[in-house]
Amino acid sequence: MNFPEGLKYTREHEWIRDDGGDVYTVGITGHAAEQLGDVTYVELPEPGMMLDQGQAAGAVESVKAASDVYAPIGGHVSEVNHELDRRPELVNTSPYEDGWFFKIAEGNLREYDKLMNSSEYTRFVEELDE
Repeated sequence: MNFPEGLKYTREHEWIRDDGGDVYTVGITGHAAEQLGDVTYVELPEPGMMLDQGQAAGAVESVKAASDVYAPIGGHVSEVNHELDRRPELVNTSPYEDGWFFKIAEGNLREYDKLMNSSEYTRFVEELDE
């Protein structure tokens, strides 16, 4: 599986993208979406909510399982993807574009810099699959 360059990744299978202007977009990886199966429901955080790194910020439910979605970095939720309320399957069909979950503003850059890059996350997933 290929994971997009230019994103950072967590051990809990979230991805985060620096959109510039101190705004970061968060979603779950294609690997996580594949493991969950067909996503049927997404619970999103409330805009304005303050998050600490690793804090549960929402949840995703599928035909196979339910899983929390964690904040890859600390900051406050500046926007959520309400399209997922109507079309949760976007998490499966477009995990890195249309299937994003929420945006974090004023994120912690030190926490962001410590996350895995694409090649590190690829190795991490390969080790899990062994």
